[in-house]
Amino acid sequence: MKGGFRQSMAWLHTWSGLVVGWVLFAIFVTGTASYYRADITRWMRPELTQVQSAAAADLPAVAERAVAYLEAKAPDASSWFIGLPQPDRPLLDLFWRHGPGRPSGHALLDPHTGTEAPVRETTGGDFLYRFHFELHMPPLWGRWIVGICAMTLLVALISGIVTHKRIFSDFFTFRRDKAPRRSFLDAHNVTGVLALPFHLMITYTGIVTLSLMYMPWGVTTAYQGDSLTFFAESGQITAPRLPADRPAATAPVGPMVAQALATVPETLEGLSIVNRNDAHATVVAVFEEPHGLSHEHPQVAFDGVTGAVLEVRSGGLKLAAKTFTTMVGLHEAHFAGPALRLLFFLCGVMGSAMVATGLVLWSLARLPKAEAEAPLGLRLVQALNIGSIIGLPAAVAVYFLANRLLPPELPGRSAWEIRAFFAAWIAAALIPLARPHRRAWSEGLVLVAGLCLAVVAADIAMVEAHPLRRLGEGEALFLWFDGAMLALAALFAFAARRVARYRGPSRSEPRRAPVFAAPGERARA
Repeated sequence: MKGGFRQSMAWLHTWSGLVVGWVLFAIFVTGTASYYRADITRWMRPELTQVQSAAAADLPAVAERAVAYLEAKAPDASSWFIGLPQPDRPLLDLFWRHGPGRPSGHALLDPHTGTEAPVRETTGGDFLYRFHFELHMPPLWGRWIVGICAMTLLVALISGIVTHKRIFSDFFTFRRDKAPRRSFLDAHNVTGVLALPFHLMITYTGIVTLSLMYMPWGVTTAYQGDSLTFFAESGQITAPRLPADRPAATAPVGPMVAQALATVPETLEGLSIVNRNDAHATVVAVFEEPHGLSHEHPQVAFDGVTGAVLEVRSGGLKLAAKTFTTMVGLHEAHFAGPALRLLFFLCGVMGSAMVATGLVLWSLARLPKAEAEAPLGLRLVQALNIGSIIGLPAAVAVYFLANRLLPPELPGRSAWEIRAFFAAWIAAALIPLARPHRRAWSEGLVLVAGLCLAVVAADIAMVEAHPLRRLGEGEALFLWFDGAMLALAALFAFAARRVARYRGPSRSEPRRAPVFAAPGERARA
């Protein structure tokens, strides 16, 4: 290796981080927000404050109302999925499929009346969650791109550990009043080292969660491509049944729900009804995973015609499957209470900062004395940095703002929210190409701060149940959300002030060695 092992690792760390850094920043930001996915969805549906959740004793009757709606709305669907009311999601969430090549359907019902709930159409936090691992692309393409970026991040993390031989002493060093390159390098080191166990864990488990898609050959060879049998034999789902192609009436689901509640002590999340009105109709009750690291859902399968129990899946996973579900549980943190979830969130924020400071460092290390002398490649990297680091937060803020400002009855409303997200991101990425670099940074940071404040103002103005409009009697979630947006606005405003007040080095200053130079080269510089 030219220049020695550590210098080679420094080169690998620098370029692997840059090549996928912009995508990694988006993955980190949306993944971090996904820790509060349910809270974001509830905030984006303020009408939920007027809906009372159903008690466990009422779930059999609630399920029957869902089936009655589906029989009227989608009688020829091949499968039905009924999400039962939860404390944080008090509606019936229905989904149905008609088969390959035909559109699916979705509806939200009031659990007490069985009629469509008067809530605005939105994908809520689910959009950010799915963007985290699919990038709003066709699932296969998006997951492959995210997987490649995650593998590259793992390489960058390991090479970064090898490169920084003073990693622990650098952790206690942060010189924010020094030159920008030194301050950004210290920030990069601190955010990288402080949450290093989290970064390694979240990257590795993220790759493992999609490992069967990246390496399907074992399952393909052993099961001839029958993945459902693989999941059933590993204990993750109940055994599927093929249609018998003999008509038979499906039994009422209420008694099955009551029996499932008596069988498994966990919270019942939903029902899956497959092969309806067939002799092999199956109703599967899916429960919330027990408290713990492993992300496994207990399930009870019923014969849809007779109502008899076919199978109970509650624990007892094989060792390999248990390891896999534990990795998934670690990545998604469903086991975490409020304090631990907040810690995961803060570590995700540090991961976003680590990627952002690394991207800025790359351009600062190659910045010429005069901005006009910057080569085209460097200017493109600078514009992409602004488009990612400022553009994505601006797009998320516009996504929230669109949720409050678009008319609730607008057809295709959720799609318009997503269009607003991407329109804002594209605009934020194009503006730096037409503005001086430092001015683009300061103006972009001010814009994001203003958008965060606009979200708070729109929330207070448009939501009647807001505590500030009801003298503290509304739902506290709105206050917590607005507080987070105000904190982000303050952070971006502070950053804009720092950028605007900074005065770069004069042309007479001696040239400094790039921050990513090897130790010997720094000494010679």
